[in-house]
Amino acid sequence: MSWAGNVVGLLLLGVVRLLTGAQARWLGCPPTAEQRIYFSNHQSHADLLMIWSALPSELRHCVRPIAATDYWTTSWLRMWVTTNVFNAVYVQRTRGEDSDEDPLAPVVQALSAGDSIILFPEGTRGNAALPQPFKAGLYNLAKQFPNVVLVPAWIDNIQRVMPKGEVVPVPVLCSVTFGKPIALTFDENRHDFLARARNAVIALKTQ
Repeated sequence: MSWAGNVVGLLLLGVVRLLTGAQARWLGCPPTAEQRIYFSNHQSHADLLMIWSALPSELRHCVRPIAATDYWTTSWLRMWVTTNVFNAVYVQRTRGEDSDEDPLAPVVQALSAGDSIILFPEGTRGNAALPQPFKAGLYNLAKQFPNVVLVPAWIDNIQRVMPKGEVVPVPVLCSVTFGKPIALTFDENRHDFLARARNAVIALKTQ
């Protein structure tokens, strides 16, 4: 990270903690440097900030959030922050009719390089109490990288800080709860795995 990115990162960290408290609750596993996929519910653009700020400082440089190209690269500021502060992995949420490129290719490249990632399996933000059904990406990555640890997380209250459609945040106490890792079993199909992964996230809501 450049010095400018480091300074902005510290400022953002301070703002997030001031607005939300950014409480991290490691109930199912400790924060360690092993390669992981953190997967969580998704209700706000501030979600990646919440998980990033909940990580210990020594882990932030090697944990990269997945960012949708169609949103995070539409302005110079968004792209600068996600690139220089978060070292985000950009993905296309939809595949063009004439494109054979796998939307997950940048994520595969990051995992192959040894990075950990933050993934929102719903694919887009929701406004319901529970997450939307998970898309296939998490299953495909779990199948391709069986040694990467899959850690569910629940972000609580962040939708009240910056709900969908709003641009001005308001102070609300928030938390991120990290649960017990899950793993894809040998004979588990996509539907069953994604349902189990979603339930692992939902279970953290009441803990």
